[in-house]
Amino acid sequence: MQVSQSQIPHEVLNVVKTLEKQGFEAFIVGGCVRDLLLEKKPKDWDITTNATPEQIQACFENTFYTNEFGTVGVVNEEVEDSTLKVIEVTPYRLEGKYSDARRPDEVIFAKTLAEDLKRRDFTINALAYNPSTNDLVDLYEGLKDIKDNIVRAVGNPEARFGEDALRILRAVRLSAELDFSIEEETKKAMAQNASQLEKISKERIREEFVRILSSQKPMKALVFAQGIGVLKYIAPEIEQGIGIAQNQAHSFDVFEHNLRSLQHAADKGWEFEVRLAALFHDIGKPKVRKWSEEKKDWTFHGHDVVGARMTSKILENLKFSRETIDKVQKLVRWHMFFSDPDQVTLSAVRRVIRNVGRENIEELIELRICDRIGTGRPKEQPFRLRKYQSMIDQALRDPISVSMLKIDGKRLMEVTLQKPGPRIGWTLHALLEEVLDDPAKNTEDYLEKKAVELSACSDDELKTKGEEGKGRKDEEEEKDIKEIRQKYFVD
Repeated sequence: MQVSQSQIPHEVLNVVKTLEKQGFEAFIVGGCVRDLLLEKKPKDWDITTNATPEQIQACFENTFYTNEFGTVGVVNEEVEDSTLKVIEVTPYRLEGKYSDARRPDEVIFAKTLAEDLKRRDFTINALAYNPSTNDLVDLYEGLKDIKDNIVRAVGNPEARFGEDALRILRAVRLSAELDFSIEEETKKAMAQNASQLEKISKERIREEFVRILSSQKPMKALVFAQGIGVLKYIAPEIEQGIGIAQNQAHSFDVFEHNLRSLQHAADKGWEFEVRLAALFHDIGKPKVRKWSEEKKDWTFHGHDVVGARMTSKILENLKFSRETIDKVQKLVRWHMFFSDPDQVTLSAVRRVIRNVGRENIEELIELRICDRIGTGRPKEQPFRLRKYQSMIDQALRDPISVSMLKIDGKRLMEVTLQKPGPRIGWTLHALLEEVLDDPAKNTEDYLEKKAVELSACSDDELKTKGEEGKGRKDEEEEKDIKEIRQKYFVD
């Protein structure tokens, strides 16, 4: 296990050599050295030096320095790769007292590499490599911990987590990304300092959470986080599923079911939003669980609706983007749709596509698979998946929204001689209801004739056709789908 100069991109080597030509020390440091030793491609390249920020900037033509930690961004105009476009160079530094468990009260530049490595978080990140001399500097047995698959704090773990409580989540994340265990004293200190995470911004917590879920072992990481009292500082609602037994279709409580669903998404390498939705899809169950004397079992009616609302609030609290929030809550809201492909109607499929968005329908199927695997049952049967996909493919060719009708508001006013107003919207939705049930009616001739008929309706009649018609149809389909779920114990 070693690092060689051949593993380093020439853009990074040039930065090191440029600093050395000006008489400064320069080392590649931190996670990128760890990744090289593990034969992984580093996502970021960090360089540390005994030069001050001003001295670093004087060595390069294009730099920027906008932070309080001394880090200078060296810009390489010839590189398009975002990971190499900017290479960060940071002076050796010591950090003063931490009074808020988030950031040092002051940053003091150090004179030696040893002083800099002393304040790093974990031994596997306290490694420095000089490509010019091929020297690997390892003052805290980081190389041994890499070989032993261990995450261990540098020096006193209480001090490290007291300096920056986010390091607690970082340890969980590293454990998940690398499939490493956490050393016992480090683990104890994480548990003892967990409450300090209250002081950490939601944005920083979100970034670690994202990387945990994006790892290969998210279930292991979240189980560990819960065990040491850390999970509640990410999303306490996840823990509410612990001990919540489900109906006979499930082998696990709600907590474990959600985590197993998440893990399957990770195992399949599915997109981050699917992983989020898998983790939260049944988060509403503890709030709606009721015992049915008739069935002699637990019921969870409405957990998809409640779960979608909870998911939105959780993701908003963690400062996720509106795009991510909207997509994930839609997946959670509609995850109960697919059950028996022989009985779910095409009009119902068209409606769910309209509700979840055609751009999200594949992810909804993936979430369905995660949900099934999370119950402890066998994998989704191939014929079911083929049937789902065939229904979706057919429905995607059919109109699922007013905008896909062969008539628009302008033409509607022309043929009915009506003025702009709510009647136009009611008419369009009434026409859509007919087309959802029978796509063959989506022709200009039929819709224009039907629009003329509808124009004779009073406001109340037209509003009823446009709004209550949809509700009546949805109610009937929900009743059918509910019976299917009960028949096949699909929750």
